[in-house]
Amino acid sequence: MFSSLPTPVEMSGWDQAAINDIGIRGDILMENAGREATATLLKEYGPVKNKSVLIISGSGNNGGDGFVIGRHLADLGAEILILHTAPKNKYKGEASYHLKLAVKSGVQLKYFRITDKINIPESDIIIDALLGTGFDNELRPFAKAVVDAINKAKQRSFVLAIDIPSGLNGLTGKPHPVAVNAHATVTFEAAKVGLSLPEAKPFTGNLIVKKIGIPSKVKEDHPVAHYLINDKIFDQLPSLTPTMHKGTSGHVLIIGGSIGLTGALQLSGLGALRAGAGLVTLACPAGLASQVKTYMPELMTMGLGSGDHWDDQAVEELLPLLENYDAIAIGPGLGRAEGAMNLVEAIVSAGHPPAVFDADALYALSRRSHLLISIDENSIFTPHPGEMGRLVNKSIAEVEDSRIETAHQYAVSKKVILVLKGAGTVIGCPDGKIVISPISAPNLAVAGSGDVLAGIIGALLAKGIPAMQSACMGVYLHGKCGLYLKKNFPHRGNLASEIANSLPEVLKEELC
Repeated sequence: MFSSLPTPVEMSGWDQAAINDIGIRGDILMENAGREATATLLKEYGPVKNKSVLIISGSGNNGGDGFVIGRHLADLGAEILILHTAPKNKYKGEASYHLKLAVKSGVQLKYFRITDKINIPESDIIIDALLGTGFDNELRPFAKAVVDAINKAKQRSFVLAIDIPSGLNGLTGKPHPVAVNAHATVTFEAAKVGLSLPEAKPFTGNLIVKKIGIPSKVKEDHPVAHYLINDKIFDQLPSLTPTMHKGTSGHVLIIGGSIGLTGALQLSGLGALRAGAGLVTLACPAGLASQVKTYMPELMTMGLGSGDHWDDQAVEELLPLLENYDAIAIGPGLGRAEGAMNLVEAIVSAGHPPAVFDADALYALSRRSHLLISIDENSIFTPHPGEMGRLVNKSIAEVEDSRIETAHQYAVSKKVILVLKGAGTVIGCPDGKIVISPISAPNLAVAGSGDVLAGIIGALLAKGIPAMQSACMGVYLHGKCGLYLKKNFPHRGNLASEIANSLPEVLKEELC
């Protein structure tokens, strides 16, 4: 359901625990890493016999991996040159051990002096083992010049990055200020947080994770705070039974709609139905009910009040009915009028079934922040970066610059499940856990896409799936729809309704 995404510090903790607590020698782990990297190169590039391979080894353990790789590739008939950035006698521990093995094995090594003019020899393959995941500062001039030289050589050489492209921050996935643009990156035991973020993709190329022998007990004893959604999330879906009927498949109430924004309510309802809800009711002002119902006979409508705006009468009629539903989603097309905000306040104050707060419901909560202390802990907020900015009083740029931290802090402080939408959607949980979607799909960047997502999550809640799993599954399923639509809409142009309508096809591909 979730794959561990250690931070660089947590990964280092796994290494040390494997060495100190279990007793696995560090030089064995390094040997395993180098062997797996070699196997990855053979798979990604092909045979290396008589190929020229340049390995740039830094002064730390990443450089030690480079020494192991050089030895294995030399045994396969490659012509190896290792440029090491520290004098041989400055290498310590496992890196020193494997450097000596490389020397004894006849591998050609050359000291890459800082004072040297940066000159990358022409090679068929370049192995970037300069800096590891511990890098979290600005590249020094020499290292930056080396990275620039590797990137320039990429036009003629296959570039494989070891553990992480040099210059990339393992926590944020951002270059500082530049990073190696690899054809492929092999990382060990688990992808680090930064490598899984969309910002890292242009630098990592094809990201491959290889196991190096960290025992499961180490991971269990030292759990991480960040996780990646995987296909096992679908195991949370209830099994279909021969006797099921619409009443046992979940009844979702979607509350919203205002003048000019009735389509949002329809899209959310369509998302809920296509995600498998047995019944979906759309609650809106009575004067808009006919518009909401148009062309959607499968959706039931609940007209409230007597006009086309949310008013006190509409609120009074709605509140006693909330307990009749398995889940609610509030916000699609709701509008920002005073009556709409009064509605949100009344629902929060009165209590409600498991709920998704989306769109204009989040606007109301940003304007009436005193309501946040009354929000049920199983509630799910689904803001885009602009809505998130209003909730935390930050600009969109500030939110985007710290997506993980923003989601984490808000979810923990407000005790809600926070779905910060965007490429690589981030889900923050009240217990501090962060879950990241591995999917970035441009086909989802269309008006109404978020409304569909709110309906999907509402349908999952209505099936009785716990809130955190519903949020993660909804995000992942929505993302899979974006990838599915790319097949027929490679340059986008799909509609939000097509996202919803692709849900059954995506579920068929995933579950059948």
